[in-house]
Amino acid sequence: MVRFNPEKDISDLSGKVILITGANNGLGRESLHQLAKHNPRALYLTARNRSKAETTMQEINATLPAESQSTIKFLECDLTSFDSIKKAAKQFTSEQDRLDVLLNNAGIMAVPEGQTKEGYEIQFGTNHMGHALLTKLLLPTLQKTAKTPGVEPGSVRIVNLSSAAEQFAPKPDGIKFDHLKDANSGGIGTWARYGQSKLANIHHARALAKRYPELTCVSIHPGGINTNLTSGPVASYGSWLTYPAKIVGWLFLKTVGEGAWNQTWAAVAPLAKDGQEGVKSGVFYWPVGITGKDSKLAKDDALTERLWQWTEKELAGQEI
Repeated sequence: MVRFNPEKDISDLSGKVILITGANNGLGRESLHQLAKHNPRALYLTARNRSKAETTMQEINATLPAESQSTIKFLECDLTSFDSIKKAAKQFTSEQDRLDVLLNNAGIMAVPEGQTKEGYEIQFGTNHMGHALLTKLLLPTLQKTAKTPGVEPGSVRIVNLSSAAEQFAPKPDGIKFDHLKDANSGGIGTWARYGQSKLANIHHARALAKRYPELTCVSIHPGGINTNLTSGPVASYGSWLTYPAKIVGWLFLKTVGEGAWNQTWAAVAPLAKDGQEGVKSGVFYWPVGITGKDSKLAKDDALTERLWQWTEKELAGQEI
């Protein structure tokens, strides 16, 4: 386990641009708050609701020095809509010439059956497809940043928020590729649907790490956190009766502040080198910086390739 305290262990972020999806609440908001304390050039939070985002910005800005308050910027983005994602990416690239960290934090968990605007099962479409498209559209900016003189090798990051619930993905295949446009993914339960979306987050990071060695691409499990994901439709949903011991153990062990440590560490900590603790591209981390707890399916190289090829085919032709 890596010792990490965001107050002391985040280095100066001067000149850096960071984008966090779903940063209006929960883990994303906490990550935004911690990073904002360390002088980034710009911090973008994406959300569907402008008023909620502006409330978040006001509350965080109230804790920051006056000179840091203008660094936080709102970017409207609905991850269930490709049009919204493309609009957000276009706005970002029109405003910024660099992107140092893309933190794919937003997500939904164990919700009732539904579909995104493009017809994907709602959890897979939001948690994987939405982030995959956003990442694809921002990759040129990330690559350009990584090649900028003076940028430390490996410091440009893509961090996917996954979950230990990747272990709930349907067996034996992990992802129901033939049913990803069914509202119930071929008849599997809501936790299995959530599990396959979180498994996809891991494999997406693995595939990116293989194809873009100039970037550091990782996935993380935040730990057992009590966030807004556990309220609303989830708290009242019948599938709480499934895997009760595991769910209770994973969801109610830490505060949101502690829960954001792993993704914040993955976003800004030094690379692993010379036998020292640090971030390594392509790895799935438990908090904080713990490796080796992936499921067998999460380590399946063939599944990584199949997901990448399937996703790329689905996203073909999607441009800003």
